[in-house]
Amino acid sequence: MQSGNPYITFSHVTKTFGAFKALDDVSLQIPRGAFVTLLGPSGCGKTTLLRLLSGFSEPDAGEIFVDGHSVNNLPPYRRGTPLVFQDYALFPHMTLYENISYGLRIKGMRKQDIDRRVAEMLELFNLRGMELRFPKQLSGGQQQRVAIARALVLEKEVLLLDEPLSNLDAKLRVDVRNELRQIQKKLGITVIYVTHDQDEALSMSDLIAVMQAGKIRQAGTPWQIYFRPDNRFVADFVGTVNLIDAVVVSTEKGTITVDWNGQKLIFHHAAADLRIGQAVELMVRPECFSIHPIHENVSPDSEDLTGEVTFFSFLGRFIRYFVRVHEKTLIIDDSNPGLDGAIEGRVKVSIDRDKVHILGEKELRTS
Repeated sequence: MQSGNPYITFSHVTKTFGAFKALDDVSLQIPRGAFVTLLGPSGCGKTTLLRLLSGFSEPDAGEIFVDGHSVNNLPPYRRGTPLVFQDYALFPHMTLYENISYGLRIKGMRKQDIDRRVAEMLELFNLRGMELRFPKQLSGGQQQRVAIARALVLEKEVLLLDEPLSNLDAKLRVDVRNELRQIQKKLGITVIYVTHDQDEALSMSDLIAVMQAGKIRQAGTPWQIYFRPDNRFVADFVGTVNLIDAVVVSTEKGTITVDWNGQKLIFHHAAADLRIGQAVELMVRPECFSIHPIHENVSPDSEDLTGEVTFFSFLGRFIRYFVRVHEKTLIIDDSNPGLDGAIEGRVKVSIDRDKVHILGEKELRTS
């Protein structure tokens, strides 16, 4: 991924369909060679943004630039932004070879060169030996590989993917998304990927743009989106989260102290935008807690929380606990479960203070 001037730019883009505003003054800059995911719930505008870039629709306002040149009003075939649809859109009467080579044949390329490029795609996507098969003779994962290969064989610098893995089962989705990310890194192309699956976005992306109601609520790295969300919507939408109401009681010496139902919690935090008496929310991911049983005659440390396990779910690689603390149920993940089973009864709960994110008034107002 190259830094410097953005390769693709959406500048104040708006798109409406009748009375419905699908995109509302959207601006986004995408570096060359990045894997960028548009993430959000159904109807948030992510597919519309992709279709505007590919040329299948035009914005009502704003401009779209590719490599510094406006592509507004250019037809799709002149934009160099091939789009792979959710339903693959393979030609059922064509073989795998004919599907992949279709765009090259339309361009009038020599058969020798077509054969060479198709062979490269077959090797890249592990499809060699299947050239004469028809789409109905391929698995869902193989059909998806053919659809992506058909776009990549044109040797464009951009690939647009609209929820390409949604028709695959869970295990195959993981396998194909890992292959896709490796291929993108190998080729160095710019990929814009639409999904509502947070795991896909976090595992594949260099940059994630979280969308809601036609707006980009935050654009950042997976780490920024997950651990330092800009607002309550992003915090709650991306992954599982505990949101704890608290009040600021002290801001001094690079720390902030909050009160949660009478218990004081101290964090290292830049408190320039927080004031004493202000209501805040503590954003804590389930894995940022640790949980231990309380033995008789052993008092928890003053900085620990105490609670009661109300329910747990064993998920193999971790146990998810639901623990009642100060009249609130916390979701806590123990990534190192013991062989003797789950913890039950009264427990002490510790927080990784460095990974707690504090949402103040500004973040709550824009949630």
